[in-house]
Amino acid sequence: MREIKFRAWNNKFKEFKFMPLINYLGGRGIMDDWADSEHSVWEQYTGLKDKNGVEIYENDIVKSSGGNLEVVIYIDGRFEPVCWYDEKTFEVIGNIHEQPELLEDK
Repeated sequence: MREIKFRAWNNKFKEFKFMPLINYLGGRGIMDDWADSEHSVWEQYTGLKDKNGVEIYENDIVKSSGGNLEVVIYIDGRFEPVCWYDEKTFEVIGNIHEQPELLEDK
């Protein structure tokens, strides 16, 4: 069974916070800026790690063993493209928030 956890990208602070679901559901006080949907994008952990042991989250940019770059998305009850192959096929090389330029030539 995979671990259910999230990270939040905050557009106001331009940084990630990693936290369990309880913080997302019940954040108050210092968490208000992170829980605020106007400023934050919440992304779920896929339960998979790449070939280097890095956790794979939604909106990560992964590079396949064939050299293709793809963004991890949750669609139809699964995380694509990483759900179709052995996760060791992929390497996390960035994410859409901090390295959007990786996708410019795509």
